[in-house]
Amino acid sequence: MSDNNPLRDPFDAIADPTRRKLIRILAEPREIPLHELTVQFDMGRTAVSKHLTILKEAGLVLDRKVGRETRFRLNAAPLREVHDWLSFYQKFWTMNMISLGQLLEEDEE
Repeated sequence: MSDNNPLRDPFDAIADPTRRKLIRILAEPREIPLHELTVQFDMGRTAVSKHLTILKEAGLVLDRKVGRETRFRLNAAPLREVHDWLSFYQKFWTMNMISLGQLLEEDEE
């Protein structure tokens, strides 16, 4: 799988709170081994691995084998699509708040 052709939509991948927490943890500027990730959740290694697989399919997580250990790191590039989509709604809400403010000012006059 390449970063240019993800198997899963990043929106789908970030829909789960556990995966969002994994993304937050993996935002550290270092690779993190699976055993360090697992201790931060109330679930087993297999369940954490399944969530990591979904994130990998979306291109959000990269992994590297070091001996018998697998280390993970965030690839934030696919989150650009999410950011761009959300930025439209940020503009939408900003414009609505400006309009509401103007309406309230007119109402006070």
